[in-house]
Amino acid sequence: MIPLEDNVGDIIGKAQRGLGISDSELAEKARVGSETIRQMRDGNFDEPALLSIAPVLGLSGSALCELARGKWHPKKIEGFEGLAQFNTDYTGADSKEMVHFANRHKLNVQLILLTHAHADHVADLPCLREETGADVFTPTREPVPGAEAIDEGKSFPLGNLKIDTRLTWGHSPGGMTYVVTGLARPIAIVGDSLFAGSMGGGNVSYQDALRNNLEKILTLSDETIICPGHGPMTTVGEEKQRNPFFAGKI
Repeated sequence: MIPLEDNVGDIIGKAQRGLGISDSELAEKARVGSETIRQMRDGNFDEPALLSIAPVLGLSGSALCELARGKWHPKKIEGFEGLAQFNTDYTGADSKEMVHFANRHKLNVQLILLTHAHADHVADLPCLREETGADVFTPTREPVPGAEAIDEGKSFPLGNLKIDTRLTWGHSPGGMTYVVTGLARPIAIVGDSLFAGSMGGGNVSYQDALRNNLEKILTLSDETIICPGHGPMTTVGEEKQRNPFFAGKI
């Protein structure tokens, strides 16, 4: 089972940085000790303190506590026809397994769609492009050598599938979500915009990252499978209920 990308300390840290709230300010507003904040950063969670901190950071206290207890993991998605997931270490991303899978199943890879241009997401792009000969597309705001730039609203027909593009920036300047329809359930390939139980840090704009996730991903049908760039796959329905950043907001 693929572990969650973020723990409660990571989530609190992302919200603090996004809102520009220091440890001392958070402690004062939540009426908890500064030492409690530091302990939570080290993974020692106190539920009453979590419930006090959550509203200051715009987070769901109940969802945070559930994660702190280790009680939630998205239901495993496997055996879904038309969808395959491949995982590599963060520091050793490579596309060999994908290429072997395509060759084994006699698949003709036609498109490589980049969600964003952070190094860990494009590290092995030259090899993948060389092995498949596929056309590469990247968000206009994040140019990549040899890739065609695309904007929100671009649509790709591919056999019985349709792939639509939604701009979900905030973590990166031009983060793009690809919504695939034509299979038994819709699929949203979201990059680092959203994780199971968390989200990518709002490196460019925290508020826009929140807004785009709420308006452009979590408005999809509950059965939509979410494929993040890190961590396990999840669904829109689970994230609306379990993700501390969004639970109770939609």
